[in-house]
Amino acid sequence: MTDVRERVQHRWTLLASPVDDLLAVSDGESLTGLWFAPHDRQLARLPEPVQDDGLALFADVEAQLGEYFAGERREFDLPLAPSGSGFQLRVWSALREIPYGATRSYGDIAARLELGPQASRAVGSANGSNPLPVVVPCHRVIGADGSLTGFGGGLQRKRFLLDLEADLLF
Repeated sequence: MTDVRERVQHRWTLLASPVDDLLAVSDGESLTGLWFAPHDRQLARLPEPVQDDGLALFADVEAQLGEYFAGERREFDLPLAPSGSGFQLRVWSALREIPYGATRSYGDIAARLELGPQASRAVGSANGSNPLPVVVPCHRVIGADGSLTGFGGGLQRKRFLLDLEADLLF
């Protein structure tokens, strides 16, 4: 039997930002990934990635990120198609509900999803697997004691993003 599944062509570009160049990946219609450097690992996971600096979606992503970093945008309005388990998708959806400039704990997210406190670690794992940082604001999740905890982009970048949002709230 022949596999008739359509092969997705992954397109990518690098976008400049104050925290680092971001690797943006798309399936041609939606943003599927946005990662901090180093980018080699993410590119290696994509089957036959093609650099496409002219994709209109990437221009929209770049414009909205520019507005965010300038303090002119608090929510992103982009077509997103992250790949993950049903649980991860639920967590990432809950992250998008955290208001600009606010933080929540892993336990808060577990409670929001009507899970027990024992789910905090699973929420943390899903948070750490978020393929769309900044746009899906995993940086807004902190430890129950208010401490900065793991962030795929590194704690310095997490601190930068939280400080940016706090400074631009008013």
